[in-house]
Amino acid sequence: MQVTVEKLSPVLVELKVEIPADQVRNEVDKAYNALQRNARVKGFRPGKAPRAVLAHLYGGSIYADVAKRLVDNTLNKVLADQQVQPLSQPAIAPNELRPEEAFSYKARFEVRPDIAEVKWEGFEVERPKAEVTDDVVDAEVQRLRREHATLAAPEPERPAKSGDVVRIAFTLEIDGKVRDSKEQEIETELGSGQVFKEIEDALTGMSNGESKDATVVFSAQHTNNELRGKTGVFHVTLKEVRERTFPEVDDELAKDCGFENLQGMRDALKAKSEKELKQKATDQVAEKLVFELCKANPIPVPPSLVEQQAQLTERELMAAARRQGQRLEMTQDLRARVHADAETKVRAGLLMAEIAKTKQVQVTQQDIEKGYEELAEQTGKNVAKVKAEYRDPKKQEMLIGMILEDKILDLIEGAAKITET
Repeated sequence: MQVTVEKLSPVLVELKVEIPADQVRNEVDKAYNALQRNARVKGFRPGKAPRAVLAHLYGGSIYADVAKRLVDNTLNKVLADQQVQPLSQPAIAPNELRPEEAFSYKARFEVRPDIAEVKWEGFEVERPKAEVTDDVVDAEVQRLRREHATLAAPEPERPAKSGDVVRIAFTLEIDGKVRDSKEQEIETELGSGQVFKEIEDALTGMSNGESKDATVVFSAQHTNNELRGKTGVFHVTLKEVRERTFPEVDDELAKDCGFENLQGMRDALKAKSEKELKQKATDQVAEKLVFELCKANPIPVPPSLVEQQAQLTERELMAAARRQGQRLEMTQDLRARVHADAETKVRAGLLMAEIAKTKQVQVTQQDIEKGYEELAEQTGKNVAKVKAEYRDPKKQEMLIGMILEDKILDLIEGAAKITET
């Protein structure tokens, strides 16, 4: 068997494999013998049809099957002998099989690029300071105060104003036709931007039972294809107005929120905000280091890996939008950004894998146990439950990959010059 290896690009390889004529002849003979035993040909007893007749009736399919079998039987051995590992399913281009001649085929596939050396030391990045001011704590206190506010109809009754929570009924008219004759009801807070500004403007100053029209021009990128660029008229009726009554900021509020007193609540909120800011700063430093790593090592990346990563990111974005009750449209601009991000992630992954190999970085069982504990803390689950979930080999592999990535980032960060700003 003759094998020729041609590197079409740093990430694309083509193998040309030629199988000797005697091996081809042997496979063709086996195929005819098997067919002869089982074929039912009119005018001949079972198993007695001449090969010439079988060739006339089934020759094309026999040669196609033999060609496939020859590829299947030789490709893995060729890959092992040549010490190449495809990243994508090889695309096979077989030549026509002739029973008395050598048979050849080409196999084209993507591979990891050869990386001679990775530059990963001495990067200069900035880390934002994780300082929590009194204003930040005050904002958190006001958030809790808002969460514990009560809603009730204002007394005496008055028109709706910003900050009120209102219940409205509406129908939408497009091109002179009402889209749904049945009124829809929703609840919204005026001034929050939850509904179109034109509807909020119409509702402000309205009294219970009053109706108004609000004209809205839908954007050309609206998630509903039928509404893009159209002008719609919302026929809105105000059903109910409620206002918030906020509790005093005192020890009683703190106790309602699960703290001993007001000072204890402020201290806890400050510690929580500091932890969040530190994590945010850590994430930003990691992103900057990955950017510098990729900029210093502009290696080519296999397109199939980039496409896989882009598809994964798209699914994650759409799932996140669904969880928020929204529908995400993958515009051309968004897809381009997702693709660019995917290319960076794939390039960073290849470079980190090379660093791990060069520096002999490994993931120990202790690292995995620590990973379980961190996942349990993040998700609020029991450690035993997290372990049970990660018995799945794919999840286990994903966890090990995340731990290895963190170790490499720690290595890069330790060799970087980081200044606080």
